[in-house]
Amino acid sequence: MFGLTVEKLVIIAVIAVFLVGPNRLPKYAAQLGQWARNLRNMADNATEKMREELGPEFDDVDWRKLDPRQYDPRRIIRDALLDDEPAPTLSRPAKTPRLDDGAVPPYDSEAT
Repeated sequence: MFGLTVEKLVIIAVIAVFLVGPNRLPKYAAQLGQWARNLRNMADNATEKMREELGPEFDDVDWRKLDPRQYDPRRIIRDALLDDEPAPTLSRPAKTPRLDDGAVPPYDSEAT
């Protein structure tokens, strides 16, 4: 979570104890817990609201595919190139008959 390890969290907690002081620390810890609960409640409410708005399609959405951390341009290109659908081909113009020796090629006066 945000690159925080247990050691960094312990260091932050020790610094907080010195800065805040032991008398006010329980009050601030309670406020931090309240903020965390409020944040979790807001996230749950947003999820419920989306479920109500989207209806049954909400459960069909693969949310992991929409995670921006999953964006890998190499994978996207590889998946696009390995599609089972055949690639569109350019249609070639019909072959024109060969001219006989000494024959005059067709000329379009409006094209020049």
